[in-house]
Amino acid sequence: MKHVTYADKALFLDDESADWLMEYARALGVAGMTDAISLHAIGLDGNEVDATFLLNGSTELVIQTTQNSLDAPKNDDAVGYMQEQTRLIVSPPPARGIEDPISDLF
Repeated sequence: MKHVTYADKALFLDDESADWLMEYARALGVAGMTDAISLHAIGLDGNEVDATFLLNGSTELVIQTTQNSLDAPKNDDAVGYMQEQTRLIVSPPPARGIEDPISDLF
């Protein structure tokens, strides 16, 4: 579990979600892009919450390790989305010319 600080709020996220949140924020910042991602987390009061993070080049995000024993909710779909979007930003597919038939895509 990791302790995440964003916009003066502190939350606990599972390790994979926290790591990909940082990586995706970095990729968006480098590319000059923006996105919002919603994640299941645990608030400082111990309650499960849904948090939406606005990520862009100005995002201030701090992620720390913690010894907290709570079980953070998983975010498999959101992590998959962040992984795919990060991959597309870092290694975009080659551009296709207008003359390329669309049927080649299927």
